[in-house]
Amino acid sequence: MSALSWPSQLELNGIKKIVSEMSGKGVEDVRVVVSPYRICPLGAHIDHQGGTVLAMTIDKGILLGFVPSGDTRVVLRSGQFKGEVKFRVDEPQHPRHTVGVNGEVLANDSSRLQEECNWGNYARGALYALNSRGKKVTQGIVGYICGSEGLDSSGLSSSAAVGIAYLLALESANNIMLSPMENIEYDRYIENEYLGLRNGILDQSAILLSSHGCLTFMNCKTKEHKLVHPPKLPKTRKTEFQKAYRILLAFSGLKQALTTNPGYNRRVSECQEAASILLYASRNNKMEPILSNVQPEAYDTHKCQLEPDLAKRAEHYFSENIRVNKGAESWASGKLEEFGKLVTASGLSSIRNYECGCEPLIQLHEILLRAPGIYGARFSGAGFRGCCLAFVEADRADEAASFVREEYRKVQPKLASQISKGKEVLICEAGDCARVI
Repeated sequence: MSALSWPSQLELNGIKKIVSEMSGKGVEDVRVVVSPYRICPLGAHIDHQGGTVLAMTIDKGILLGFVPSGDTRVVLRSGQFKGEVKFRVDEPQHPRHTVGVNGEVLANDSSRLQEECNWGNYARGALYALNSRGKKVTQGIVGYICGSEGLDSSGLSSSAAVGIAYLLALESANNIMLSPMENIEYDRYIENEYLGLRNGILDQSAILLSSHGCLTFMNCKTKEHKLVHPPKLPKTRKTEFQKAYRILLAFSGLKQALTTNPGYNRRVSECQEAASILLYASRNNKMEPILSNVQPEAYDTHKCQLEPDLAKRAEHYFSENIRVNKGAESWASGKLEEFGKLVTASGLSSIRNYECGCEPLIQLHEILLRAPGIYGARFSGAGFRGCCLAFVEADRADEAASFVREEYRKVQPKLASQISKGKEVLICEAGDCARVI
């Protein structure tokens, strides 16, 4: 794999110039947070149940240029959204949601929210998270945030990347030193407590712990993690892994915020209900109702007590954990074809057992599996919108991208036309962890 290509010096210089003009400070005073998007080849939909996951970042993501404001002001502009966000770090911040029946997330004070720049909620959420955990934020920032140009980030954990970017910027401006593991919890606090999304820690972990070319293996219950390195072998030994791979991102054109889609939170509730039944049946009902607290033997013994939908959710959890462990072994051994088959099996379980996705995404997934040079493919993100990912042989990546672009346009012409031209399918490489430069 080649050295990191993102962000380019041109991108960094452009952001620094904008922030310099906004703040009146010199270009040399501007710091930039690099917060990459993530993909999850294996471990989908099980982080919120304390399962194990395999994730990595890509060479696309969020850049946040900033300078300390010198007072309590926060002033933000965006490359993607209109308006300017302004608030002060000494203003009280309150959660922006209430949870209704069946997991629907309802905005608090919706009329006021309509008048504000809603894209600033993650900056407010970062302040809320730091203040709620007793971290003293006395200085604001003047900043400019943007995502990779022309990229629809749905399904790539852009929300976590944004939240982490604001956390790192506020911490840097206030000389607050936090470890990656602490920031994983702080960003989870933004999403769970401030915005009302009942997700786990997969996204934050990948963004903060990844290393270029490696998979991040994490036990979301114990928080134990490690990097799974590709094999290091002499150049004279030709292995399957040494056929360089690329990552394809194929976009559906479907866009909807997770916090307004009850499907995600409903699936989490169904997993917890399945866990409650299995724990009760195995006489462990005092434990927290998450599936990681259910022993595999207890699941095998008592799964017959689950009604069909709950049985499917539990089957996805336990089979996905097995795939994660096998996938880590395949990656470390350089067996890309084996790894790809596991990724595809994960995608099929997401459709059949977790029952996420919709017709356009399922069609896109099926097209990817027919494309030349594909090792494996699955949905990216929660599967209710966004994109699919695939691992592909490097020398066939362009051919595969053209095939997917043409075939998807045939089955979903309207959605395909809504995607920025030339951005329907992107060829990416592995990224690195979030950092301030």
